[in-house]
Amino acid sequence: MEQLQIIQNKIYEFRGQKVMLDRDLAEMYGVQTKVLNQAVKRNIERFPSDFMFQLSSEETQDWRSQFVTSNAIKMGLRRNPYVFTELGVAMLSSVLNSKVAIQINMGIMRAFVAVRQMINLPKRDKLAELQVEVEELKGYIEEVFADYNDINDDTRMQLELINQTLAELQAQKKLKERPSNPIGFIQHKKLKNDDQE
Repeated sequence: MEQLQIIQNKIYEFRGQKVMLDRDLAEMYGVQTKVLNQAVKRNIERFPSDFMFQLSSEETQDWRSQFVTSNAIKMGLRRNPYVFTELGVAMLSSVLNSKVAIQINMGIMRAFVAVRQMINLPKRDKLAELQVEVEELKGYIEEVFADYNDINDDTRMQLELINQTLAELQAQKKLKERPSNPIGFIQHKKLKNDDQE
């Protein structure tokens, strides 16, 4: 699975097609880039333009600008790289006829299929989902208000009487709980003779 992810990270898009660079393919096959390109040139009839093409200077510059760090392998290009579409990569296994090439090609084909499946998955539209949720919430609130408005006048009067009675009972309870002053004559203590002088 990790190898699949590494391969997926080396798939780029140029001219509306998913492609892999000659240098990345050569690295995976364990050969030099020029060896890979020489094998392709010896069998050029197997690589029409929908299998392989060379990047223009502008496309190469755009590709280079995707890398923040100046990686010598990617930045020190002497020529514009060749790129291979999924069909071109499949054809490479017949040109580079080795067990390693065949195994690598199978992994690359799986990566292209995985990328294609990811592209074909429907994208989630967060805004549309949010709008649906808001509409559902509005519908629920309207139902609640409709139910509330369906309460007849008699029920409303009864509720008002209950609320009024509860308020009166609360007021009476507060009056009962309030401390009251004692009723009657308060006798002061007699003062001693010494205190009077």
